[in-house]
Amino acid sequence: MDPLPSETNAAAGHSARLDIPSFAQRCRDACNDEWEAASAHPFVRSLIDGTLDAQRFRFYQMQDARYLEAYADTCSILSTRFVAPTDKLWFIDGARLAIVVEQELHAGYGKELGYTPDDVAALVCSPNNTAYQNHMLQAAGRRSLVEGLAALAPCPWLYTDIGMRMLDELGSIPDDHPYAAWLATYADPSFMTYTSELLSIMERVACEHNGALLDAAVEAFRQSVRYEWKFWEQAWTQQTWPV
Repeated sequence: MDPLPSETNAAAGHSARLDIPSFAQRCRDACNDEWEAASAHPFVRSLIDGTLDAQRFRFYQMQDARYLEAYADTCSILSTRFVAPTDKLWFIDGARLAIVVEQELHAGYGKELGYTPDDVAALVCSPNNTAYQNHMLQAAGRRSLVEGLAALAPCPWLYTDIGMRMLDELGSIPDDHPYAAWLATYADPSFMTYTSELLSIMERVACEHNGALLDAAVEAFRQSVRYEWKFWEQAWTQQTWPV
């Protein structure tokens, strides 16, 4: 399958653009191959063109609902590591966003695809999902603050990038697209604003460090990008535990 258009071209085709600070750009440049592989995964391509099998999308949605619980926990942990009330509140709001706003999207698809909140609560997380959650939570709680932020950033940034590329490719989301609601969420300008603010905070924290700590943060970012690919893959293959 052809890769998605580049981030630069996607931004150029629309009035909104994502401001990428220098440390975020360093992280992005360090894992370009992994980033492009995640962006062009067959799951993503099939999702955008509307040919994705409903069972694969159902598997993804349910696993994603559990992932978002860990994303919210990661934001909550990071909020405790800031001193400024405005920073604390930003990450508390981020935790709330993951739990409330995105769960509303899952609730809608749950009715359509035949799963309930109880089904999600009883779900066994896939190996890839479990590993990704553990990576974020460990980075947020046990590593430097800049590493914690770097481990968190790829999720919203990659989704924002895919949303921008999608709009560049499609122009607009067709009303009859089977996954229109999901696509609209990540193409929304407010999601781009959220990502921009997160990258700005990461830049501010990164400016307080140098050397090995920043190198470690770049690696934490790279690992999360790899896990983004693995998350698409676990949905594409409907991964289960081997034993």
